[in-house]
Amino acid sequence: MKNVNLLLALVMCAWAGCKTMDAELGVSAGLDALKAITLSDKEVKEMSRDFIVYSDTKNKVASTNSTYGKRLARLTKNHQTEDGLGLNFKVYTSDQVNAFATADGSVRFNSGLMDLMTDDEIRSVLGHEIGHVKLQHSKKQMKLAYLTSAARKGVAAQGGQLGALATSELGTLGALLTNTKLSRKEETESDDYRLRFLTRHGYNRQAAVTSLEKLAEIAGGGRLSFLSSHPDPKKRAENIRRKL
Repeated sequence: MKNVNLLLALVMCAWAGCKTMDAELGVSAGLDALKAITLSDKEVKEMSRDFIVYSDTKNKVASTNSTYGKRLARLTKNHQTEDGLGLNFKVYTSDQVNAFATADGSVRFNSGLMDLMTDDEIRSVLGHEIGHVKLQHSKKQMKLAYLTSAARKGVAAQGGQLGALATSELGTLGALLTNTKLSRKEETESDDYRLRFLTRHGYNRQAAVTSLEKLAEIAGGGRLSFLSSHPDPKKRAENIRRKL
C-alpha cells in the first residue's frame, strides 16, 4: 500500500510538471514511477548489467594479473556459480573499504577492503553480498531507485535545479547502491545467509564476526561512508556471535 500511494503521488507530481515547464520530462517521471512498481526479474538483471558496465568504466579495475586480481580469483574460483546464481567478480583499486553486489550476480570488492580483511573474512563478505542477490534485496533497491528517479524528474519537470542532475539513467542506477538504505531485517537476513554460506563450504565461520568488528573499529575514521545506509556493524557482529 505504501508503494502504491507513493506511485500515485509521483505520477501526480509528474503530470503537474507536464502542465508547467516540460511535458516530456513529466511523462518520463510518471513512467518511471510505474516502472518501479512493475519491474520484472529480467528487467532488474538487465538494468543491473547496464549499471555494472558503466561502473566498471568509471572505476579503476585491478587487472587479473595484479596481486588483487590473483587473490580474488583464488578466493572465488569455486563460486562462479553459487546457490543457483551465476556470479562474476572484480576488484576496484580504491582506498574506500567497501564491497557490493548487483542483481545480475556481479560482485565488486574495493582494494581497501581487501587490504583490511583476511582471506577468511573476504569469503565472509562474499557470502553476505551473495545473500543480498539471492534474497532479492537488490531487486527491491532497484525499485526504490526508480521511485527516487521519478520524484527527482518531477522536480526537473518544474524547472528545479536538483532535477537537472538527476535525468541520467545511469545516475538513477547509481542511486541503487549509494542512496537506498538497507533495513536491519535485510542485513540480518544476509548475515544469516553468510553463515550458511560459510558452513556449506567448510569455511571459518568466526570470520563473520571479525570482519564486522574490523568495520566497526574504523567506522569513525571517515573511510566507511557506505555504512550510513547500513545498521551498526558492531551490533551485527554481536548478533552473529550469539548465533555461533
